[in-house]
Amino acid sequence: MQTPLYRRIALKIGSNVLTRPDGTLDITTMSALVDQVALLRKAGVEIAMISSGAVAAGRSELRNMHIQLDSVSARQLYSSVGQAKLINRYYELFREHGLTCGQVLTLKESFATRRHYLNQKNCMEVMLSAGIIPVVNENDTVSVTDLMFTDNDELSGLVASMLGMQALVILSNVDGVFTGNPSEPESRLIRTVQPGADISGCISRSRSSMGRGGMDTKYRTATKIAAEGIAVMIASGKRPGIVTSLLGIGPEPSESVPHTLFMPGNTATSQMKKWLAHSEDFAKGILHVNDGAAQAMLDRVGTSLLPVGVTYVEGNFEKDDIVQVKDPAGTTIAWGRAGCDAATAREAIGCRDRRPLIHADYLYTELNT
Repeated sequence: MQTPLYRRIALKIGSNVLTRPDGTLDITTMSALVDQVALLRKAGVEIAMISSGAVAAGRSELRNMHIQLDSVSARQLYSSVGQAKLINRYYELFREHGLTCGQVLTLKESFATRRHYLNQKNCMEVMLSAGIIPVVNENDTVSVTDLMFTDNDELSGLVASMLGMQALVILSNVDGVFTGNPSEPESRLIRTVQPGADISGCISRSRSSMGRGGMDTKYRTATKIAAEGIAVMIASGKRPGIVTSLLGIGPEPSESVPHTLFMPGNTATSQMKKWLAHSEDFAKGILHVNDGAAQAMLDRVGTSLLPVGVTYVEGNFEKDDIVQVKDPAGTTIAWGRAGCDAATAREAIGCRDRRPLIHADYLYTELNT
């Protein structure tokens, strides 16, 4: 057997991959993807799967239901039934290959604190070390507030980062990122995106037909995760043998399979910074800084935020809460874990010879990647 290009990957399977045009679960595609994952596992690749499809599975089961529900209630009902059906289907398909999978349901707020983050990480690491394939999904039965993942692209990035994956494969219903509308003849597939390259002008802001996200969320996830040193590939999950081919053990060479590869950056990112990189949404307060402090954080790795550079403290946060850092123009330039509570920070504004309000080890800017 050929040697896989990567030994540890996260595989995200989108709603449009696992869903038929009528909105029900596509068992044929699901089975084909499990066959490929099984081949990779037998080649020694550790895999965590981030799978959509619970709502589609529930819709398939309840297609003859004749009650009217609002969109939130319908999503809760479909996902509650569909999660059981989806994981059972995965379990049976993997068992045919002598493999075991396990379900991990999570919420965005479960990534908000370091303790919960590490608990999830430990759970999935134990599963991987035992040869069990984690099948991760957002718990849609209770995740109905504003604090939801944009879609499973965002969740897949968090999982890939948390587990220190070598690569993240995002399967969609298109072959990757195009220079325009994929259906237009003049539109070209972008094969490689170099670190730091900006192709946002090519990205459609429209959502997919079945999922909550679209290419916009895939692009944002891919650029952030690639900057952390993880290769990201976006490809069509409907193509036969796509996953094994991308990993170099399939029927086609990896370079000949249509996909977009986001090349990984070269800078190693600590586990703490990886958590902080995805924590901006959980900020409890804001530290406003002057131009000098802003420039120092953006120009130099390893710079702490000292009270002398702070002009205003917003919010009522506690020590170790996540806080944003904004420059004089009001732009968020960094975020990190507060070294003290809000009252202490206000007392220290402008002072020299005080402890950092955010130590460099707990401060994240785009420069850190």
